Amino acid sequence: MRAVVYRGANDLRLETLPVPRIQANEILVRVGVCGVCPTDIKKIHYGTVPPPRVFGHETAGRVVRKGALVRGFQVGDRVALHHHVPCLDCHACRHRAFAQCSQYKRTGITAGFEPAGGGYAEYVRVMPFVLPGVVKIPGRNSLLEGAMLEPVNTVLKAVKRLMLVKGDTVLVAGQGPIGLMFTRLLALRGISVLATDLLKPRLALAARLGAKRVFQVQPEHSGNGSAKSSSGPLDDLRVVVERFTHGRGLDAAVIAVPSNAVVRQAQTLVRGAGQVLLFSHTRRGDAASLDLAAICVDEKDLVGSYSADFTLQKEVANLIFSRKLDVRQLITHEFPLEQTAAAVDLAAHPTPQSLKVVVSQADGGR
Repeated sequence: MRAVVYRGANDLRLETLPVPRIQANEILVRVGVCGVCPTDIKKIHYGTVPPPRVFGHETAGRVVRKGALVRGFQVGDRVALHHHVPCLDCHACRHRAFAQCSQYKRTGITAGFEPAGGGYAEYVRVMPFVLPGVVKIPGRNSLLEGAMLEPVNTVLKAVKRLMLVKGDTVLVAGQGPIGLMFTRLLALRGISVLATDLLKPRLALAARLGAKRVFQVQPEHSGNGSAKSSSGPLDDLRVVVERFTHGRGLDAAVIAVPSNAVVRQAQTLVRGAGQVLLFSHTRRGDAASLDLAAICVDEKDLVGSYSADFTLQKEVANLIFSRKLDVRQLITHEFPLEQTAAAVDLAAHPTPQSLKVVVSQADGGR
């Protein structure tokens, strides 16, 4: 089979590998679609894990072979895969800290080499401990929609970490694919969303997805690193927040961009006992200065959220397959398998017209 193999930092090669052999309690899936995830981009660009590996974990495809002991799936089923599933029994799982579970940290889907998702290959082997996370795709929905279950799951998990009530105000900083998912999921819960981004097309889509207010920012290198509008200081983000919240301050801020300056600014914009949630700060060693008294005295929580929550799969599937969250609006570019490197590059360097980038093959997104 064909597979795109990671051979080192910024080195992806189209190679021929053997089709994975499955055990009696596993399934073999022909990959149809695999999304390009920022987590994999960082691994590829910075060479943070040793090669060789086949990346790609936002995967949907068709079951082409199943082991004799597998129940609940048949050859021909169209499925969305889930590469991390916790044990549900360890100390971390008892605290619902599933991403800290040792089993969860194992990747249960592979196209060969050290398991790394395998979605940038024609076939993947799905191991038994992640089979509970596999979801069948309804007939009216596409493989493209199925491939979005994993990223939407990560966002829904983060939303549930926020202590919000209907009518609260939340800033979503960054309206890339992840930020737009936050905007929509929060709007569906009755939250008033203030969406910010550098790009007008993304803000227009944020408004269609339910943002009550959108605001275009541009970086200002004034020493404090804050973001201001292009129209001048009288209309900066602080003024917009004061008007949007009637002077109360934000109930929460979601940081969907890896900017320390935006984190510092958000900390000043949330009310006392509000929350700032980090979603994009995944590169270790990235230090930042913060006002610790704001956390202690003002009781402003700094919260992190990483990866998915297996127990949310049914809720996520309902959101996507019912099209309450219509993920089709987020997918702007499809690349064939042999152009995976170009797909990764576009996702890493987005244009005003690009949002979610996927690699499509086999029967494509159908």
